[in-house]
Amino acid sequence: MSTSWYDRHILPHALDIACGLPMVSRQRQLVVPLAQGRVLEVGVGTGLNMRYYDKSRVTKITALDPALELHPLARERIAQAGLDVELLGLSAEQIPLPDASFDTVLITYTLCTIPQPLAALREMRRVLAPGGRLLFCEHGRAPDESVRRWQDRLDPLWGKVAGGCHLGRDIPALLHAAGFALPDLHTRYLPGPRPFTFHYWGEALAA
Repeated sequence: MSTSWYDRHILPHALDIACGLPMVSRQRQLVVPLAQGRVLEVGVGTGLNMRYYDKSRVTKITALDPALELHPLARERIAQAGLDVELLGLSAEQIPLPDASFDTVLITYTLCTIPQPLAALREMRRVLAPGGRLLFCEHGRAPDESVRRWQDRLDPLWGKVAGGCHLGRDIPALLHAAGFALPDLHTRYLPGPRPFTFHYWGEALAA
C-alpha cells in the first residue's frame, strides 16, 4: 500500500518524539523490563522499548510492525541495545507464527492504531505459550464522561495526523473480549491534556 509524503518523512519523526516523551518513557519502564524468555513485541514502531529490555531475562525478540517507514529508526535502536531481534514488516491481525511460540507478548502504545484490535489480540493469545503473559501499556478511553466526549470529538482529526491513532479505545474491554484475564491492571491520567493521557498498564493472562 502506498503512503503519503507526510507518512514517509514527517510522521516517523513526529511519532518518535511524541512516543519518547519523558512521562511516556517512564510508563514503558514499568512493563518492558518484565518481559522474559521468547518475546513477541507487537507494534515495535521506532524501537523505543529496546533500551528497557532486561538482557538477562530475554532469549530472543521477534518484533512486528507493518509501518516499514519506521523500521530504519527501529534498526538503529536494536543495534544500540545489542539485542537479538528479528524485525518483521507484518501486521498483528494475522501473525504467521506457530501457536504457543512466545513466553511474553509486549504491546506499548499499539492497540490505538491497529485497525482490528480484537483480531490482533486473539492472535497474540494464540501465540502465547501456556503460562505466558501479555504485558501492555496503552492510552485509551477515559473514565470521565466529559473527557470521553472530547475524545470522541477529536478522534477523527487526530487519527489523520497521528498515524491512525484512536483516542478512546476501551483497553480492558478489548482484552477481556479476546479471552484474557487482567490480574494486574493499573490506570491513571498522565500529565497533559486529558483526552490524550488516560493510561492502562499491567499484565494479562489467557483466561
